[in-house]
Amino acid sequence: MITNEAQERVRGWFLGRLPEEWRGDDESTAPRVTVDREEITVVLTIGDVDLPDGTSDAARAEARAGRAKAFREDTRSRRIEIAREAEHRFDRKVSWAVRVGDRVELFTHVAAPAMTRLRQPERLVLDTLVDAGVARSRADALAWCVKLVGQHEGDWLGELREAMEHVADVASKGPAA
Repeated sequence: MITNEAQERVRGWFLGRLPEEWRGDDESTAPRVTVDREEITVVLTIGDVDLPDGTSDAARAEARAGRAKAFREDTRSRRIEIAREAEHRFDRKVSWAVRVGDRVELFTHVAAPAMTRLRQPERLVLDTLVDAGVARSRADALAWCVKLVGQHEGDWLGELREAMEHVADVASKGPAA
């Protein structure tokens, strides 16, 4: 389990290490750093595109994609340098993303395998998603289900993580500590 303290240490290191112009002006544009067992993901917010009123949603989306691509190319060497330092320090891969307006472009990421044993009723759910064309494979269907739960149960998962923090804190103060 990644504790809040560990998450804050990683976040603090990145806030201290990132160039000033990548740090944002306020809480809404500050870098978002997420940590799990395998990966650290850093989402940077850059300025939105300035387009005339009446610009179509499709044109706006493409302009944002272009802005994200330019940022990716312009910052590649600095991001690689920072990522190497962080990977050595925290023993995790570093992935980067950029937010432009309401669009998030993930540059790199880890696709970590997660093995599970499923009984027939669960396999039938996955097979239905595959047969309906929602997913290409059982693995894709399982990833889709996990993403859906994460979207709809975000508050509950947050409470669960907070409760786990309290359990870890109490355990660390126990007689064997």
